[in-house]
Order: sequence, then C-alpha cells, then structure tokens
Amino acid sequence: MSPTVCSWRWRSIAASRRGRRSNKSIRQSPQGRVNVHVAAVPTEERNPASMDLDSLPLADLLRLINQEDQTVPLAVAAVLPQIELAVLAGVRALRAGGRIHYFGAGTSGRAAFADAAELRPTFSLGPDQVVAHVAGGLEALWSAVEQAEDDDVAGGRDAADVTAADLVIGVAASGATPYVAGALRHARSVGATTALISSNPQAPLHEFADIPIAVDTGPEVITGSTRMKAGTAAKLVLTTFSTAVMVRIGRTWSNLMVCAVPSNAKLRQRAVRTLMSATGLPADVAQEAIAKADEELPVALVMLLSSVDAETARAALTAAQGMVADAVRHLK
Repeated sequence: MSPTVCSWRWRSIAASRRGRRSNKSIRQSPQGRVNVHVAAVPTEERNPASMDLDSLPLADLLRLINQEDQTVPLAVAAVLPQIELAVLAGVRALRAGGRIHYFGAGTSGRAAFADAAELRPTFSLGPDQVVAHVAGGLEALWSAVEQAEDDDVAGGRDAADVTAADLVIGVAASGATPYVAGALRHARSVGATTALISSNPQAPLHEFADIPIAVDTGPEVITGSTRMKAGTAAKLVLTTFSTAVMVRIGRTWSNLMVCAVPSNAKLRQRAVRTLMSATGLPADVAQEAIAKADEELPVALVMLLSSVDAETARAALTAAQGMVADAVRHLK
C-alpha cells in the first residue's frame, strides 16, 4: 500500500488525538469519569521474530504467522483456572435469573458480540441472557468508530441495567480500554461479579475485576495489531467460557447439542440425527417424538430415553433445571 493510501486516514485520526491525556494509572476524576492509560502493554512491543516481516518470502511469512498463532492455545491453557472461576460465576448468574454481559471495543467487542449471538440458536438462550455491548454500538461491528473506546461514560451508561445478579465480563486486549473500565466500574458499584479478558498480565483494569483472565500472548507479528494473537486468544477464551457454561446449565446431553433450535432444514435433520445417535432408534421414531414435543429437542430426548409422554418429560426437565441426565435419572 502506498504512503498516500495510508496517510489520508492517518491525518484524520491524528487530528482527533491532539491533546489527548497520557497517564499511567487508573483514577476517578471529580466528574466521576474513569481515566485509564498505560505506558506500554505486551501487544504494543515489537516482536523480535518478525523484524524482517516485509522482506520475507511469502512461504516464510505464512509460516511465521502460523508459528506465532500456535503459541496462543498454550497461553490460554495457562489461565484455565481463572476461566473456571468465570464459568462458575456465569452458571450461578443464569441459574439465579441473572445475565451475562460482555463489554468490549474494536476486535475484542466484535469477538464478544459474535460469541453472544451464536449462543442463542445453538443453545436456545433467550435474547437477554447473554448480552454483548460494543463501544460505538452496532455500527462498530462493521466500521471502525474511532473515539468510542475512549468513552468511559458510555461504558457506564451501557451497563446501567446491570444488577447484582449478573456477571459482567470486560474484553480488552490492552486491559486498559476506558469504555470497558466504565462498564466494569459501574458493575462493581451495583454488586455484580466482574471479570476481565485481556492479553496484558499487568492490566490496569484488574482493579475492577473479581476474576482477571490475562492471556500472555506477547508481542504481535505486526506491532499492536491485536486482531492477530490477542484477538484469537479472546475468541478462544470466550468460546471455552460460554461452551462450559452451556454444558453446566444442561444445554447438552453427552456431547450432543440438544437445545439447538430446528429453524431450518439443516437443523431439523441434525435434530433427527441427534435423537437417533442418543437413543439408537430409527429416524421415523425420532421425527414423531420431535413433533409430539413441539420441536423441543430436550423434551423429545427425555421422552425417548424414559418412555414417557411429552408432558411428563417437560415436567421432569423443569424439576431438573433443564439437565437431561438428571431428568432421566428422576424418571427411572
């Protein structure tokens, strides 16, 4: 890309940044705003392995990116105990009628939004059980909203409906995003449990997090490009967290998706295959059970596993808080 292509955008961004504060701590201003600034974070350091990035042969360039990517799962493995704490908090929140909130900006916000969106059809969640808040709103999902991440007041405002029953998770590669700071600070003030997913072991926002999840991914292949390893780490942590929460609240049976909404032909076929796999029964029996259960797959599964009608299966599931295995044991 030529300098002229890069520079037109930089000029508009640089003009808006003149006079910006440069502090190295978290503090509350007299107006109640949260000021978050950090001198340096790992993702902003230069990676010694990629100093000659722009002169590498293509095969070597791809190999280097891949080698760096391979370090991310190991870094996530190191924080599994912290993820476990977040899962326990998420399960408590949902079982008590609370919610899980994600707050993020840029790549982090988009990863959080995607995770929340995918949970609804996959696990039949209500639209307000896992909610993602992105700095700059929905527009920021496909277009950069440059100043939104610096607005801590907006973070607090977007967290206005958080309650003490909720779990609030901030996602910020630097661990210092003001928008996320504002959300976590407000969540703390109302008694909600808070967590932070970052790629900075020394994240300033740990001050506002009951559960700090700091994935040490180190410098990026391209300095500061957190859409790379840090973004991958955030995706892995979010997927691991949300999947484990769904398993623990009964949205799977064995390793089968038994709560997916059969809203199209592919998913209807999958529902039939799921019942066939779980019970060993033929397709026509599975299809009949799904119809009698009003397309509620867990109900159909309990019906077939326990040889009961839909009403009995549904009552057993309610008593078992949605856990298919517990419902089946209760009916034996």
